[in-house]
Amino acid sequence: MAKLKVAMIGCGRISGVYREVFKKLNDDIEVVYAVDKDENKALDFAQDFSNCKALTDYKDILGKEVDVVHIATPHYLHAPMAIDCMNHGHHVLTEKPMAISLEEADKMIDTADKTGVKFGVIFQTRYVKGCMEIKKLIEEGKLGKIIGARSYLSWTRPDSYYEQSDWKGTWDKEGGGVLIDQAIHSIDRVQWLIGSDIEWIEGSMDNRTHSVVDVEDVAEALIKFKNGCLYQLYACNSYVYDAPIEIEVVGEKGKAGLIQDLAWIQLDGEERYEIHEGYDGLQVGPSYWGSSHITQIKDFYKSVKENKPVYIDGREGRKALEIVLGIYKSAREGKRIEKGQL
Repeated sequence: MAKLKVAMIGCGRISGVYREVFKKLNDDIEVVYAVDKDENKALDFAQDFSNCKALTDYKDILGKEVDVVHIATPHYLHAPMAIDCMNHGHHVLTEKPMAISLEEADKMIDTADKTGVKFGVIFQTRYVKGCMEIKKLIEEGKLGKIIGARSYLSWTRPDSYYEQSDWKGTWDKEGGGVLIDQAIHSIDRVQWLIGSDIEWIEGSMDNRTHSVVDVEDVAEALIKFKNGCLYQLYACNSYVYDAPIEIEVVGEKGKAGLIQDLAWIQLDGEERYEIHEGYDGLQVGPSYWGSSHITQIKDFYKSVKENKPVYIDGREGRKALEIVLGIYKSAREGKRIEKGQL
């Protein structure tokens, strides 16, 4: 089968992961374009691939011979870029969040439906081996009915982190703070494990330590799912270091959880055991990014080549965004937000 022709839009911090993934998948893909408004970043990315052209405007690739477009730009650009690319027949895999509003997310989903191209959203932490095993146990009923869940994220993002960027820490470009940027991965994993639509959300947020931005640096929420599960979450980026994310789901027959990528499982009447993540030879960037980008990207390419459904498509990607935006709405309005009010 011919190699997939791939374009990378956005050659910033996270692109280092894609660079290494593309090198490992060299037998299956050809990287033909690297795009960034900063030409030096595009040139730097392109130099690692023999037939890759550096560009500063993503519109220059539209309609060209490109099978898959990867989008890793500031959050507010995900929707317009993805929609443009899909309308020109390109399959799209975008970094999270897929958009900064549900209206944009729905337009992306509608465009994928209309054009028939594959559209996926990066939530690579679902692919962690232990997380997949917990999901399997839940689906097999071994934990029984899931009655509760919690997630805790305590990281550090100093003012200097925001001062180095012209879009981080803004409502109009990033879409928020710790929830939409850092905690959205754990929120996605928990809602996926619970496997139910939400019933209501009640949350609060604040900015307690960051003087250079007005987005939230701390938030908490209680979320009721239609299957009866109550999910308590806490997230802040004003801690003293990036502590391991903690996730727990509790069922009527046991409980299970994750400490970063280490999974633990305790079924009633059985000995607790752990599942350690294998890193497949790829560990780029901060440890909390994990090593599963390559797994999700390979899975997406398989969907394209075999014309099969995308595992984490637009509808799946929308679910965590809906929760994040629901917490923001609840915090701003000071009340519980029902599903129909989102």
